[in-house]
Amino acid sequence: MLIQSTIDTRLRPLEAVAAVRRLFQTSDPKEVFAVFRALRGKSGIRAYRRFAASATGGTILRERRCLLDVLNNHAALQALPDGSVGRAYLAFMQAEQLSANGLVQASENWERDPVPPDLALFRERMRDAHDLTHVLTGYGRDPLGELCLLAFMYAHARNLGMALIAVMGLPRLPHTGRRAVIQAWRNGRKARWLQDQDFEALLAMPLDAVRRALHIADPSLYRAVTP
Repeated sequence: MLIQSTIDTRLRPLEAVAAVRRLFQTSDPKEVFAVFRALRGKSGIRAYRRFAASATGGTILRERRCLLDVLNNHAALQALPDGSVGRAYLAFMQAEQLSANGLVQASENWERDPVPPDLALFRERMRDAHDLTHVLTGYGRDPLGELCLLAFMYAHARNLGMALIAVMGLPRLPHTGRRAVIQAWRNGRKARWLQDQDFEALLAMPLDAVRRALHIADPSLYRAVTP
């Protein structure tokens, strides 16, 4: 109850729709966070409580882990085995010319409500894991890939903003793209919950094995239409 009382959980659909329209016009990632905030409701609180109640989540909170530091350590990622999640992540970030710090900058001023340290750690962890989920799910950073990832992750985060962006993006896609987004949503529902995963441990494991363990299905329709 204390956590909920410090967070604005009101749904603001008009604000969210306006932010989605700006997102499609500008591709500014800050608008994504604006949508998430407007439509998060109590989804983040529920996810945090589920995370904190899990064995892995409890360990992460006790150890005060910082996933961002791990993902920024390129030398350690490069030293991991070929075919591992960490090497695939590093290759993805280098190919896209990305930095794990990029989402930190995009999310500035998104969360203005004072929250307990454990909840803040969980929020930051989910933010920092975004590009890692691209690698785990197989969806790229092209417009279709981003919509597919949002559709996939809606089953895990339950933030209505993810669903809104995906739904408003569907009319902008050809039939094949719409089918890929729907498949992503179905794949997300079948996968194990990603938000309590020990990402630090997964980095050293073979990517194919991790996908099988997490029940992440092949994004075949997305791959069929994406070079």
